[in-house]
Amino acid sequence: MWSKREKGNVYTMNGDEPFTFLGKGAQFKGIIHFEGTIRIDGRLEGEIHTKGTLMVGEHAVIEGDISADVVVSGGHINGNIVASEKVQLLSAGVVTGTIKTPLLSIEEGVHLYGMCDVAGRGEIKALDGGREVAQQQLTSVARMRGA
Repeated sequence: MWSKREKGNVYTMNGDEPFTFLGKGAQFKGIIHFEGTIRIDGRLEGEIHTKGTLMVGEHAVIEGDISADVVVSGGHINGNIVASEKVQLLSAGVVTGTIKTPLLSIEEGVHLYGMCDVAGRGEIKALDGGREVAQQQLTSVARMRGA
Protein backbone atom coordinates (compact mmCIF):
# COMPACT_ATOMS: atom_id res chain seq x y z
CA MET A 1 0.00 0.00 0.00
CA TRP A 2 1.07 3.61 -0.46
CA SER A 3 1.83 5.51 2.69
CA LYS A 4 2.42 9.20 3.34
CA ARG A 5 5.81 10.43 4.37
CA GLU A 6 5.77 12.89 7.22
CA LYS A 7 7.04 15.81 5.12
CA GLY A 8 4.77 16.63 2.19
CA ASN A 9 2.32 14.66 0.09
CA VAL A 10 4.75 12.07 -1.31
CA TYR A 11 3.75 8.42 -1.48
CA THR A 12 6.09 5.45 -1.08
CA MET A 13 5.69 1.67 -1.41
CA ASN A 14 5.73 -0.61 1.63
CA GLY A 15 7.61 -3.27 -0.34
CA ASP A 16 5.58 -6.47 -0.62
CA GLU A 17 2.96 -5.41 -3.15
CA PRO A 18 3.12 -5.93 -6.92
CA PHE A 19 3.68 -2.61 -8.70
CA THR A 20 2.93 -1.70 -12.33
CA PHE A 21 4.09 1.48 -14.06
CA LEU A 22 3.07 3.16 -17.34
CA GLY A 23 5.67 5.87 -17.85
CA LYS A 24 5.45 9.39 -19.25
CA GLY A 25 5.19 9.31 -23.03
CA ALA A 26 3.80 5.75 -23.10
CA GLN A 27 0.38 5.14 -24.67
CA PHE A 28 -2.02 2.26 -24.06
CA LYS A 29 -5.44 1.41 -25.52
CA GLY A 30 -7.58 -1.30 -24.00
CA ILE A 31 -8.84 -2.66 -20.71
CA ILE A 32 -6.52 -3.22 -17.74
CA HIS A 33 -7.41 -5.70 -14.97
CA PHE A 34 -4.94 -6.16 -12.11
CA GLU A 35 -4.40 -6.49 -8.38
CA GLY A 36 -1.94 -4.35 -6.50
CA THR A 37 -0.72 -0.85 -7.24
CA ILE A 38 -0.35 0.87 -10.60
CA ARG A 39 1.05 4.29 -11.43
CA ILE A 40 0.19 5.88 -14.75
CA ASP A 41 2.16 8.85 -16.08
CA GLY A 42 1.37 8.27 -19.75
CA ARG A 43 -1.83 8.17 -21.81
CA LEU A 44 -4.45 5.45 -21.43
CA GLU A 45 -7.62 5.04 -23.49
CA GLY A 46 -9.94 2.35 -22.17
CA GLU A 47 -10.87 1.03 -18.76
CA ILE A 48 -8.98 0.33 -15.54
CA HIS A 49 -10.19 -2.29 -13.04
CA THR A 50 -8.11 -2.99 -9.93
CA LYS A 51 -8.32 -4.47 -6.48
CA GLY A 52 -5.68 -2.05 -5.30
CA THR A 53 -4.42 1.50 -5.69
CA LEU A 54 -4.32 3.57 -8.87
CA MET A 55 -1.88 6.51 -8.89
CA VAL A 56 -2.41 8.98 -11.75
CA GLY A 57 0.60 11.24 -12.26
CA GLU A 58 0.50 14.94 -13.08
CA HIS A 59 1.28 14.34 -16.78
CA ALA A 60 -1.13 11.40 -17.19
CA VAL A 61 -4.24 11.46 -19.37
CA ILE A 62 -6.89 8.78 -18.90
CA GLU A 63 -9.81 8.56 -21.30
CA GLY A 64 -12.13 5.95 -19.79
CA ASP A 65 -13.77 4.60 -16.68
CA ILE A 66 -11.93 3.56 -13.52
CA SER A 67 -12.89 0.99 -10.91
CA ALA A 68 -10.44 0.66 -8.01
CA ASP A 69 -10.12 0.43 -4.25
CA VAL A 70 -8.16 3.71 -3.98
CA VAL A 71 -7.58 6.40 -6.63
CA VAL A 72 -5.00 9.16 -6.11
CA SER A 73 -4.87 11.53 -9.08
CA GLY A 74 -2.98 14.64 -10.07
CA GLY A 75 -3.57 14.07 -13.79
CA HIS A 76 -6.42 14.37 -16.30
CA ILE A 77 -9.25 11.83 -16.13
CA ASN A 78 -12.12 11.94 -18.61
CA GLY A 79 -14.43 9.20 -17.34
CA ASN A 80 -16.25 7.86 -14.33
CA ILE A 81 -14.44 6.83 -11.14
CA VAL A 82 -15.83 4.18 -8.78
CA ALA A 83 -13.64 3.61 -5.72
CA SER A 84 -14.54 1.19 -2.93
CA GLU A 85 -12.31 2.95 -0.35
CA LYS A 86 -11.40 6.53 -1.35
CA VAL A 87 -10.56 9.05 -4.06
CA GLN A 88 -7.92 11.73 -3.50
CA LEU A 89 -7.61 14.49 -6.11
CA LEU A 90 -4.33 16.39 -5.98
CA SER A 91 -3.99 20.09 -6.86
CA ALA A 92 -2.99 19.62 -10.51
CA GLY A 93 -5.86 17.18 -11.18
CA VAL A 94 -8.71 17.52 -13.67
CA VAL A 95 -11.69 15.15 -13.65
CA THR A 96 -14.60 15.17 -16.09
CA GLY A 97 -17.15 12.56 -15.05
CA THR A 98 -18.93 11.05 -12.09
CA ILE A 99 -17.10 10.06 -8.89
CA LYS A 100 -18.64 7.44 -6.60
CA THR A 101 -16.74 6.66 -3.39
CA PRO A 102 -17.17 6.52 0.39
CA LEU A 103 -14.36 9.06 1.02
CA LEU A 104 -13.39 12.00 -1.21
CA SER A 105 -10.46 14.38 -0.71
CA ILE A 106 -10.03 17.35 -3.07
CA GLU A 107 -7.07 19.72 -2.80
CA GLU A 108 -7.27 23.38 -3.72
CA GLY A 109 -6.71 23.87 -7.45
CA VAL A 110 -8.49 20.72 -8.69
CA HIS A 111 -10.87 21.13 -11.64
CA LEU A 112 -13.91 18.86 -11.30
CA TYR A 113 -16.62 18.78 -13.97
CA GLY A 114 -19.38 16.34 -13.13
CA MET A 115 -21.10 14.80 -10.16
CA CYS A 116 -19.90 13.31 -6.86
CA ASP A 117 -21.64 10.60 -4.87
CA VAL A 118 -19.81 10.31 -1.56
CA ALA A 119 -21.73 7.59 0.26
CA GLY A 120 -19.75 7.30 3.49
CA ARG A 121 -18.56 3.83 4.48
CA GLY A 122 -21.45 1.99 2.76
CA GLU A 123 -21.06 -0.42 -0.14
CA ILE A 124 -20.30 1.21 -3.50
CA LYS A 125 -21.99 -0.23 -6.57
CA ALA A 126 -21.15 0.39 -10.21
CA LEU A 127 -22.60 3.44 -11.94
CA ASP A 128 -25.63 2.76 -14.14
CA GLY A 129 -25.48 5.03 -17.17
CA GLY A 130 -23.40 7.57 -15.23
CA ARG A 131 -21.43 8.73 -18.24
CA GLU A 132 -24.56 9.71 -20.19
CA VAL A 133 -26.02 11.55 -17.19
CA ALA A 134 -22.73 13.40 -16.56
CA GLN A 135 -22.44 14.44 -20.22
CA GLN A 136 -26.05 15.74 -20.23
CA GLN A 137 -25.40 17.78 -17.09
CA LEU A 138 -22.14 19.18 -18.47
CA THR A 139 -23.97 20.27 -21.63
CA SER A 140 -26.63 21.97 -19.50
CA VAL A 141 -23.99 23.80 -17.44
CA ALA A 142 -22.24 24.97 -20.64
CA ARG A 143 -25.53 26.34 -22.00
CA MET A 144 -26.22 28.20 -18.76
CA ARG A 145 -22.80 29.89 -18.95
CA GLY A 146 -23.49 31.07 -22.50
CA ALA A 147 -21.38 28.51 -24.39
